[in-house]
Formats: sequence, structure tokens, C-alpha cells
Amino acid sequence: MKRPGFGFSTLSGVFTVWTLFSVLIVFSYPLEGDRDAPQLRFVEEFDRLKVGFSWHNMSCAVCKAIFASVDIALLSDSNKERVAHVLGDACVRLHLADPDVCREITELFREDFIRALQESFLWPSEACALLVGPTCGHFDIYAPWNVSLPLVPKPPIKPPTPPKTGSPQSRILFLTDIHWDAEYAEGSLVDCKKPLCCRNDSGRISWKHTGAGYWGTYGKCDLPLRTVENLLQTLAKSGPWDWVYWTGDIPAHNVWSQTRKQQLNELTIITGLILKHLGPNVTVYPSVGNHESTPVNSFPPPFVHGNWSSRWLYNTMAKEWASWLPEEALETIRRGGFYTVEVQRGLRLVSLNMNFCARENYWLMVNSTDPADQLQWLIHTLQESENKGEKVHIIGHIPPGLCLSSWSWNYYHIVNRYESTITGQFFGHTHVDEFQMFYDEETMTRPLSVAFIAPSVTTYVNLNPGYRVYYVDGNYPGSSRMVLDHETFILNLTLANKRPSKPYPSPSWTSLYRASEAYGLSTLFPADMDGLIKIMVNDDRVFQRFWYLFHKGHVSKPCTDTCKTSLICLLHSGRYDILIQCDVLHGDEHSFRKTMC
Repeated sequence: MKRPGFGFSTLSGVFTVWTLFSVLIVFSYPLEGDRDAPQLRFVEEFDRLKVGFSWHNMSCAVCKAIFASVDIALLSDSNKERVAHVLGDACVRLHLADPDVCREITELFREDFIRALQESFLWPSEACALLVGPTCGHFDIYAPWNVSLPLVPKPPIKPPTPPKTGSPQSRILFLTDIHWDAEYAEGSLVDCKKPLCCRNDSGRISWKHTGAGYWGTYGKCDLPLRTVENLLQTLAKSGPWDWVYWTGDIPAHNVWSQTRKQQLNELTIITGLILKHLGPNVTVYPSVGNHESTPVNSFPPPFVHGNWSSRWLYNTMAKEWASWLPEEALETIRRGGFYTVEVQRGLRLVSLNMNFCARENYWLMVNSTDPADQLQWLIHTLQESENKGEKVHIIGHIPPGLCLSSWSWNYYHIVNRYESTITGQFFGHTHVDEFQMFYDEETMTRPLSVAFIAPSVTTYVNLNPGYRVYYVDGNYPGSSRMVLDHETFILNLTLANKRPSKPYPSPSWTSLYRASEAYGLSTLFPADMDGLIKIMVNDDRVFQRFWYLFHKGHVSKPCTDTCKTSLICLLHSGRYDILIQCDVLHGDEHSFRKTMC
């Protein structure tokens, strides 16, 4: 995934490995009979050709013949080993990642990835349509699809109005992307060769360089547990909180070496710390991040059973979150990692499993058409809330504009239909401070909803740790339940790590900015946020302030020209087919740099 604001991470090399893996074994079509040499000869030939190979240089007939030969034999144990060896070797020779990372990532992903390919039932013509071009076949694995909306007419639109002075407000704590690294090591190398540094195996510093700081480090590093716990201690004193939204990504970015046991242990520890410090009287509403699973981004649809299913993860989540959620919510978590719950009378929460829309979730090769029937379930939930006059907040990890095209389009359509019911959308994942706009589908000019995207707790990459507080129209009859304001707090690592001999025992988490004050807004309604974009287009001082806050107060250079145009385009883009028009997805080196979340 290409995202703005960070330096290029070698973690992208890890995922390039899986592009190679796809070329080697994806789209296999099972044939009867011989299960022997053609597959291995093909692998050896690819190994010889390396980078010089191009699918566009072959004919359609040759392409189909190759993929017809890459049959079920490749899924035998001996051939799995052969493919993993060739892939790991190619990763090392092409310098896609550190040799240890190459070997471990191939081993970690091999079983799940091949199983997903087995389940996908793709034909050679589909493979070659993708690789050679549409003249060679029809590739429709991610073909357009539509959800079914009820035949109930959309209620008349009533533009929101600011609450009366003195009206109650709800103060909501928002946490996302903690990314605790259990192997974080103070004094270790910050600029190592692996995708994640500041760890026990990153190496030690020379006299010319500064090592990883006590409380965290600018660079491609995650956080030590002491910083996470210090944050929670600070939050306990900063209350009271009406409730908490927590949108996932607990583990670190060492995605090449994670185990299920480690993932579950970290889920249990962080959940326990949140419960310990915030106390039993503060309800936390979690959602599932893409890093909770291992391999990362691996979330099979519920109909996939056995060892490949996500039941190992969902069952533990249901167990750990049982003190916060009712049994009805735990039941749908166990099935698909999503749920709904009444927060207060008149306000309902929907927590979505956004991994079922993620472009990186290779299990969607099996079925990308509303996996787990989650969107249809969302429509049913929203219709019931509309019937009862409830307002609804939606939380999730991955912002909808970054989802697969059809999923994103359908979600946008749902938000349009239920614009009077959905009064808040809250996401994380990108690690930076931004938002995505939703407009009416008829004219694409009237703003009707905002997906707020909060910055991460982690420093990854080159950021201050941070968290967000939302101020929402409160609990009273006729409340809009919409976002009125938000405030972002950071731990300034430059100050926190300033004393080299002895670190500060308890660093200060301070307010970076409050949106109403930074941008001169009375509310953060959709019309206000759309107006802010228009101001940034014409007033570069306001835009550069946004760019500084976008990075949680730690940015090396201003954003101008194509960079500015691309970011403003992205803010408009609550739907993927709009987003792809932005330069951010075209790899323009003058607009945005890349990272993996």
C-alpha cells in the first residue's frame, strides 16, 4: 500500500516477495495425470531468467500452456519446499530484504498462501488475462458486485445544526496502531537493514550514531512496552472518558517472524493493561487490525475451516473483550470479527472487520464479494437503527477509501443511503492524521459524511507517538451525535529522550492541537471539513499547518506542488475509484513517499 508521509520502508520488499510468489504458483489449474517435472522446470526457468522475465513478452497460448502445467502437483509437499527455496533465493539475490527476513517470510506465508490459491479455483485464461492482457481472457476475480438495499425510501435530508451552547458533549478516547515491539532495545541500531529496527537483532551502534531512545525513536521502529504503559497511566489521569474506541494493530511490524502464540500473547497483555489502567467502569469498543493475524493480512472468510480459519484469533478476542461487550456482540466476533452494540440510548456502534475489504488480504482471491456478508449485515443493522431513530457510529481499522474497489463503492453507497443515521466514522491504519470525505452520489459536490483517520500510538515511521480525543454531541434528546471537535496529543520524543545519561522517569504527553483552534472551525460537520479543504487549496499557510499536524509534529520538509495536489485529492477520496485518480497511487516521486502499514 502506498501511503503519504513516510520514508520508503524495506517492508515493501517483504510484500514484493509475495508478488513473486504469485507469479510462481498463483492461478494454478488442476489437471489429471502427470504430477512431475513441468512445474519444477518452469520454476527453474524463472529462477534463471530472474528480473529479465516479462509476461508481456509471451503469447497468450504459451501463457495458458504454462499455467495449465502449474497444476495440483505444485501443492504437494516436495514442490512446496522447492518453490519456497527458489522464492527465498530470489528474494536474497534481488536484495528485496535481509537474507534472514527472506527465508522466514517465505516459510511463514507458504502454507496459508498456497491454501488460498487452492480454494480460489482460477482458470489459466483468468491468470493470463491479468498477466498478458484482456485479449487473452477475462479476469473477474474482483469483478463489480452490488449489495441489496431495502425498498424503504430514504428519509428527507435535514442538514445538521450546531448544538445549543452548554449542551452535553461526549468525550471519546481513540487509540489505534499501538504496535508494541517486545524486542525493542534501547541503544540498538536505528537504521538497520531489516524492515523493523531498534530491536535486539538490529545490531549495536558505532560512536558516530545515536542508538534507539529509551521512550521510542524516530525511524522505522515500533514502541517499547514501557511507553505504551506510560501512555495508559497518563490516560487514566486524563479522564473521565465516556467510552473508548480502539481500532487495532497491536503487534509490531516484524511480520516475517511472528507466531500465533506471540500474537495472542500480545493481544492478551495489551487488553489487560488497558483494562487495568482505565478501570472496569470505562467501556472499550475494539475493532480488528490487519496486524492481529499471522501471516499479516491473512483473514479467510468464515466458510474457510480448520487450521486455516481465523477462529484461533476471534475466539481469543471474544474471551479478552468479554468484560466490555455483550454476548450478542461476542457471537459475531467469533464468526467474523465484527459486531454491533448499543452505546447509549439513541446511539449504536458498529465495529467492522475491514480486513474483508483489504487489498492485501490474499484470501479474498477465494471470494471478494462481501466476504462474511458483512456489508449486508451492516445494511440490516442501519435499517433497524433508522426505524428506531438511532444514530450510528462506525469504527474500523482500514479507511474505506483504501479498500478493494467494489467493496469501497458499496460502502460509499451505503453511507449515502443512511447519511441521516451514520453520524460518525472513525478509522486508523495509516499512522498519520487525515480524513476522507463522502459526497452525494448524484452530484459528488454535497458533503454528507467524514471518515476521520486518527494518528497512531506507534512511531512507525519517523513519527511522534500520539492519540486522539473526539468531542461528540452528547447524550440528550435530539442530539446529532456528530463530531464537534477533536484534539491530538503526542509524546515529543526529542524532549522525552533529551537526557542521555538518565531518561525522564515519566515523560509528558502534551496537546499538539485542537482542530477548532487550529483551523478556526465551530464544528467538524461534513460541510466544515469540505470547507477546510477549499481553504487549504487557496491558503498555503493553512495547508502547511495541516501537513505538519499530519505527521504529528515531526516532518522534515514542506509539501508543495504535486505533493500538495495529491494530498488534497486524497482527502476528497472516501471511495477507491476516486482515490486512484490521485498521484499518490501513481508512484510520483515528487508527491508522496511509500510505506507499508
